[in-house]
Amino acid sequence: MGRGTATSVRRRAVVIAVAAGALALAGCAPGSPAASPTGSGEVDLKLTSDKITIKIQDESGFPVSGDLAAEFTKQHPNVTFKIVRDSFQNLTANAPRLLAGADAPDLIRLPTMGDTVKDGLLTNLDPYFKGYGWDKFPAGQLAASRMSAEGVRGEGSLYQMGLGYSVTGIYVNEKYAEQLGLSGTPATIAELEEWMAKAKAAKILPVQIGMQDGVGTFALQALINQYGDKSDLVDWMFNKPGATFATEAGLKGSTVFKKWADAGYFPPDVNAINYTTMVSNFHAGKGLLMFDGNWDAAGTDKAMGQGAARFFLAPPATAGGPYVAMGAANSFAIPAKAKHADATAFFLNWIHTDPKARQIVVDVTGASPGGDPSQAMPEGKEGSLTEQVLEASAKVGSDDGFVDFMANTTAGIYAGAFQPDEQKLLTRRMEPKAFVDSIQEYYVKELAGS
Repeated sequence: MGRGTATSVRRRAVVIAVAAGALALAGCAPGSPAASPTGSGEVDLKLTSDKITIKIQDESGFPVSGDLAAEFTKQHPNVTFKIVRDSFQNLTANAPRLLAGADAPDLIRLPTMGDTVKDGLLTNLDPYFKGYGWDKFPAGQLAASRMSAEGVRGEGSLYQMGLGYSVTGIYVNEKYAEQLGLSGTPATIAELEEWMAKAKAAKILPVQIGMQDGVGTFALQALINQYGDKSDLVDWMFNKPGATFATEAGLKGSTVFKKWADAGYFPPDVNAINYTTMVSNFHAGKGLLMFDGNWDAAGTDKAMGQGAARFFLAPPATAGGPYVAMGAANSFAIPAKAKHADATAFFLNWIHTDPKARQIVVDVTGASPGGDPSQAMPEGKEGSLTEQVLEASAKVGSDDGFVDFMANTTAGIYAGAFQPDEQKLLTRRMEPKAFVDSIQEYYVKELAGS
């Protein structure tokens, strides 16, 4: 197969991932968005010629917003940006206050909408959806960013847009893999556990992971994803009535997660390690494996050197089973109090349509830029981790296997339940059954507003 042919195949495969995979993320999206709430009405689709500063509230460790802002200013010098960053858990917990404040940003990283739509804190993006032709995007790509008047995600009006569309999996240190005689990718969770056992026996840390800020939830959900019907978890994350976290899959995944910790596959100080430290530890050669997402692909190649690490998807429970992986829009919203809503919406549309912007998303995050699938798909450097994660995304898409992140289920569940309860689970202070019941109890109380 010639290089040109291979390149075109890769491009088509990633387009399929965006179109097919994103549909799985949301279940069923409506044929047309419901109109009304906050901010709906006439909008200006042309970028202002006035000098303005767009304020962005973003999470730490997500540099792509800065790179995109710099390129946008280069193309449109009258628009500059001020970007403020905070940790994921702080941003999630403080979002309602930031949105309601007199000095609300123009764009905010908003992993979960919670009550923000009901409380009138977000700009309804339906007019921009119609004006910019976002109906050409795969419906499922935007479905998780919709919310109905009843507070059900996946339907209703559009309130968020993505800066890249992610996929998660497992990074492996190739030096250690070669040392241990591990090649290819594990076909099942059981084979993955064999890799961990070999590393442990060779006095190599099997899994670099941290739970200080809850980042270990990637590994927990990677397990839960494999043990049941993904639609059950999606229903729960989208707050469908009657959905529960306390399923057989939830219990099985939590049990295996605890088993790994009890076996010494995680760092002994796992609860003292945060996301930034986890990644830097892996880059420094501390661990065979790391559960993480495509956003660290370029940084890992830069830190370790191309070829020093490899990326593969979490394997299914049964050999030959479909791939299921977390993958969602890195979602942002325009607050109802934004001073430059039209210009910010123009910026969001530019991210999805401008060739340079789309290439930045791929180069910096390793994520698909999303948008109209008829547009040319940027490519990662041949042999790079970015290329690998794009190909992995295509595999998940072809298996209809994308699901959202559990951490995005409600506004408070990540910091209020997953983070503290997983810390207990990994240090023998909570059993799996109590863990899944505790998560569900928190979920019910939060949805009830108590």
